[in-house]
Amino acid sequence: MSHYFIHFQPILTEDAVLKKAIIEESPQDVAELIAKMKGINLDEVSNLCLQYRNILKIDHLWECKSLTKLELNNNIIKKIEGLDCLINLTWLDLSFNNIEKIEGLESLRKLEVLNLSNNKIPVIENMDTLEKLTFFCFSNNLVGQLDNVLYLRTFKNLFTLNLLGNPVSEEDDYKLFIAAYFPNLNCLDYRYLNEKTKKEALIKYHYDLEKMKRDGLQMQQAAEAKQRQEAELQLHHDAFVEFLDGSYLFKDMFKDDPEADKLHYLPEVATLLHTFEHQMVELCVQLFEIGLAEHKRREAEVNSFFSGHSKAVPHYQLRASQILANFEQKHKERIEELQHLSEPELLKVKVTQCNDEIDLLCNNLMELDFQLVSQLEDIIKKLDTNISDMVVIFSETAQGTYPLLIYFFYCASTFAQCRDLEDDYNEKVREIAVATLEKVAKDKLEEDLPDDVRMLFTDKDTVMDALATGHDNHLLKINDRETQLVTRINTWKVTLIKGIQDTELKRSRMRISGIHRYMDYLREQLEELQ
Repeated sequence: MSHYFIHFQPILTEDAVLKKAIIEESPQDVAELIAKMKGINLDEVSNLCLQYRNILKIDHLWECKSLTKLELNNNIIKKIEGLDCLINLTWLDLSFNNIEKIEGLESLRKLEVLNLSNNKIPVIENMDTLEKLTFFCFSNNLVGQLDNVLYLRTFKNLFTLNLLGNPVSEEDDYKLFIAAYFPNLNCLDYRYLNEKTKKEALIKYHYDLEKMKRDGLQMQQAAEAKQRQEAELQLHHDAFVEFLDGSYLFKDMFKDDPEADKLHYLPEVATLLHTFEHQMVELCVQLFEIGLAEHKRREAEVNSFFSGHSKAVPHYQLRASQILANFEQKHKERIEELQHLSEPELLKVKVTQCNDEIDLLCNNLMELDFQLVSQLEDIIKKLDTNISDMVVIFSETAQGTYPLLIYFFYCASTFAQCRDLEDDYNEKVREIAVATLEKVAKDKLEEDLPDDVRMLFTDKDTVMDALATGHDNHLLKINDRETQLVTRINTWKVTLIKGIQDTELKRSRMRISGIHRYMDYLREQLEELQ
């Protein structure tokens, strides 16, 4: 076991260690050949055995990208790390080490065999990405709860499991429990699970399995419902109309307004409030539906742009390839001719002609790139114009400044109408409040109101201040939501167009840089012949 090596000097998996291990594992004649080589290409190594080397830390494996099998057993490793680049690994042995936690395995999606036996790990966890796992050896660790073992049920391809030596393996009916909850398992603790054992396990845990199945189904349905809800909310957010498909804005207007709550005890105000809410919700829902429709239009326009883009670029690439292929064929012939020339003056003339051809190639490629840039600028400009028109129409529809003739049937002034509704509601409530103040002053109030409401109407200034404050707050909420919508949609438009322009500028610079590098290479090639 690993503790036998503690008296040795701990080492790391450095290049020298890796290469030494490769040489030692190779056949003798091959090893001798490798030893004489200047270096070993670690990227081509498929199997690596590093057992019994007193390794303390896993490191320097980023070059071993072709590795499929890695044996690090019987060392003094404390932490699973340094394996991120080993995306082709199918076999990993870390048994007989000092590991205390399962971690660092996220990138090993192809892993089929994992051996973590004889470590100090109390919990089976952090293996979600190992979907291809078929063999898991975890003997002589510290797992003490059967429920923790159920974590492995997600691995549908797991057919061999070894938990012997863990405290959990000492529990009553351990074998039947595993056989019941892992129906696809063929081998447990190095012993074959026969059909008799599996049937006995199913009978014993029938009700528990049914309950788990029901709970799992409910959890799945809840997760799917949550996912649908999140997707729907994301759609609303992308359309800039989140929380406009109901009474959210209306309720937000009256939130944290205790004086308004007192006014609502008046029967006439309660009726007004109900009508006000109905009208506000109707306006918001209309804007919400317009927003979703406009989002689809914008999305279609953006998709149309990228469709045009995807046609323009391949056409350019094809023409550039044809120009290069034609040039390279003739250039190769010219180079061969130059190689056979011995007269300096004639060679000089021919090299000048070759340089002229290179200049012509450069001009042709630059002209072709200019044409592509111009074409892309045109479709970007068209996208900018179309998206800007859509944004203006939707923003002004929401604000109430767009011509009524066009959006007459589509809530042509949502937030403006909301403000009108609030003004009308406030004016009517003010009239009711004044009448109520007069009744209270004359002691002619017939309504049975709570004491704090009745007390409110003994002071006219307090009532008027409450109404004014409430009115200002309500309009502020409407204005804030309007500003949020308009600001976000305009920011989205600017970010979209600028992002596309920046990307195309970067691509154009890369193409031009590539052209110049190729020209330099061709000219250097000619200089070597002189």
